[in-house]
Amino acid sequence: MTLLPTPRDPRGLPGRTLITLPPEIDLSNADVLLDHVLSVSHSRADRLRVLVLDLTRTAFLDSQGARLIHDIRRRLPPHTEVRVVAHPWELPGRVLELTGVRRDVPVYDDLVDALTARYP
Repeated sequence: MTLLPTPRDPRGLPGRTLITLPPEIDLSNADVLLDHVLSVSHSRADRLRVLVLDLTRTAFLDSQGARLIHDIRRRLPPHTEVRVVAHPWELPGRVLELTGVRRDVPVYDDLVDALTARYP
């Protein structure tokens, strides 16, 4: 069973929500995580402008995890930007590079940068 991540609203950064994803993302939990993240996002739709998905504590991510990021981006309202935090030298960062997700979703090396980068 996957523990669902608790969304956080960083202080002083209105319109931003941070979700730290679990240590493993694969076929066993990707659909549950998708439903959870979309539910959180839709419940905040009136004020959510930037959704930051933190993968820095994720040790395993396969193609289902890459699909999860893609599906979240595709299913959110157009005014909501998805950003990902993943270290490029760790497995999640490499999977995002190999699957091409980095072309479509901004991936940051640093959580503070992802949270504070200017919204278009």
